[in-house]
Amino acid sequence: MGDAHVTTQEDRRAVTPSLVADGPRPAGSTRTTARARLGSLRSPRRPRLWFEILLIAVSYWLYSLVRNAVPEQKAAALRNADWIWSLEHSVGLAFEETVNHAVNSVTWLIVSMNYYYATLHFIVTIAVLVWLFRRHPGRYAATRLVLFATTAVALLGYYLFPLAPPRLMRGGGFVDTVLLHQTWGSMASGNFKQMSNQYAAMPSMHIGWSLWCGLTIFALARVPWVRVLGLLYPAATLVVIVSTANHFWLDAVGGMTCLAFGYAVSYAWYGALPHRLPKVVPARAGRGRPRALRRPSGPSGPTAPAARPSAPSAGRPVAPRRPEPDPAAAVPPTPPGA
Repeated sequence: MGDAHVTTQEDRRAVTPSLVADGPRPAGSTRTTARARLGSLRSPRRPRLWFEILLIAVSYWLYSLVRNAVPEQKAAALRNADWIWSLEHSVGLAFEETVNHAVNSVTWLIVSMNYYYATLHFIVTIAVLVWLFRRHPGRYAATRLVLFATTAVALLGYYLFPLAPPRLMRGGGFVDTVLLHQTWGSMASGNFKQMSNQYAAMPSMHIGWSLWCGLTIFALARVPWVRVLGLLYPAATLVVIVSTANHFWLDAVGGMTCLAFGYAVSYAWYGALPHRLPKVVPARAGRGRPRALRRPSGPSGPTAPAARPSAPSAGRPVAPRRPEPDPAAAVPPTPPGA
């Protein structure tokens, strides 16, 4: 007989395929992994409350710090205000002074607008963020990115184009309504004027933020009258910033331009406008054990692995197996005539 081949435990280890490849990964696999990670970062995720509160607080603190750190270039800001005022006169749309004096003649109305300007800018924006967090978690991050990008690019405008508000123009005839009526809240008039950069009027973030709120509500709200209110909010804000002589109407155009930039950044990152993204973040697959290493499940649970035959002792020859006897051959034939 020929030599019997002995299969040892070492042989089994040598031929058993490994689930993890040894050695360096190919370049194509590395690029695929990088693309997968980037795709994961660009996919909407459910926001975390503590992180969002911290992010918004730190971001607004940095925004205020940078905005107020921009040098108050008073001479340049006044020259730019005169140029804006002349430009509006040349196109026949220099109506801010008329509106300012008309609204200022109605005390209760102008005082209400002063408080509107000082408070709703923050209250409504935060309320919309909370609503998005609770009702539209899948769209929250993309919509928040619009707001952050809008605010960030506005800082560039404050630095490159310092602009005095109409109420600070030389000989403009505008009324500083907060200073006149002694209403609380404006960071650019009265007792608070030393705490804020008064020559950062272009672009208007009152318009940028209010229009962000209005478009978000209009796109995502279901109740018709709520959607209408969403559109009325930035329109009312435009009336307020002009009536209180805090901005030219061209400052509002600057705020709209910054918002358009914010939407472009969000679209480039997420591949869709915020309202086109899913409302709820889908459950992420692949948590826990990697999918490739999971055992297949049968009707009654995981399938048990097949039992391995016991390995013979090393060095012993394997005896040849005897053939099984044929049951039919063991029965004697029946004699004829029986």
